[in-house]
Amino acid sequence: MSIDFKPSQPIGIFDSGIGGLTVARAITKLLPNEQIIYFGDTAHMPYGEKSAEAIKNYSIKIADFLKTKNCKMIVIACNTASAAGFKAVVKSTGMKDLIVNVIDPAAAYVVKNHYREKIGVIATKRTIGSNVYAKRIASLDPIADVVQLATPLLAPMIEEGFYNNKISQTIINSYLSKSKLNKINALILGCTHYPLVKNEIQKFYGKSVEVIDTSEIVAQYVKAVLEKHYLLNLTKPSKMILANKAKQFFVSDFTQSFEESSKIFFNEKVKLKQCNIWEDK
Repeated sequence: MSIDFKPSQPIGIFDSGIGGLTVARAITKLLPNEQIIYFGDTAHMPYGEKSAEAIKNYSIKIADFLKTKNCKMIVIACNTASAAGFKAVVKSTGMKDLIVNVIDPAAAYVVKNHYREKIGVIATKRTIGSNVYAKRIASLDPIADVVQLATPLLAPMIEEGFYNNKISQTIINSYLSKSKLNKINALILGCTHYPLVKNEIQKFYGKSVEVIDTSEIVAQYVKAVLEKHYLLNLTKPSKMILANKAKQFFVSDFTQSFEESSKIFFNEKVKLKQCNIWEDK
C-alpha cells in the first residue's frame, strides 16, 4: 500500500490543449468517485511542432504544478509529451508507477487484439518522428507491421473547433488515402485530440479497420494501477466536493474553444482557471 498518497486525493491529467479531455472524460466515466485536476498548456499548443527538449521541460513543469495540487497520480494525456517527456517526469516527480503515459497501454492493446497484423498509426510530427509506437509494439510483437503517418493539420484543426464538418472530413480523407496506410487491420489514433474525429475516420474505413481510441484503454489502465497501489477511491464524493472541486480545469492561456469543448465533454458548465505556471512564482 502506498504510504505517500491517499485514495481521496485527485488524479492529475495534462495535455497541450483540449485533446487530453478525451482521456479525462473516459477516466471520470469509468471512475466516477475520482476527482481530477486537468491542465491544458494552451500557451504552447501544439506540442507536435516543438522540440523534444522543450516538451520535456514543459512536462516537468506541469507535473510539478500537479504535485503541488496533491495529485496521487499524473496522467500524461498527450502522445507527444508521453514520447518526449515521460521518463523525465518519472525522474523529476519520483512517483514511478503512478505516472501514466498514453502509449504503453495502447501498444499492449493492439498487440493483444491484432497480433502479427498490419497496424497504422497517425499522430503529430513529433510523435511519429520519435518512432515510439513502432518501438513499443515491436518490443511486444517483433513481427507486427507498423506503418506511421504524420498528420500535422489535425490537432490545430480540432483545437480551433473545426471537426465534424466538410472541411475536416476532406482533410482526414486526404491523409487516410495515403498509400502507406493501405490494407491496415487497425489504426491507432496516436494523438489524444483525434478521438474527436473518430467518427469521421471510421466513416472513411467503414467496418474494415478497427479505429483505436486510446482514451478508453488508458482509463482502464489507470484503474488497474490505482487498484494495484490501493489508491482507487471507493467513497462517493460529497455534495461539497462535487460542487467545488470534483473537476478542476487549468489552462496556461485562455481560449474560447477550450471552454466550449470542455462544456461539451462534461455536459456541464466548466470554470476555467488561467494559470501561467511559467510566470507564477
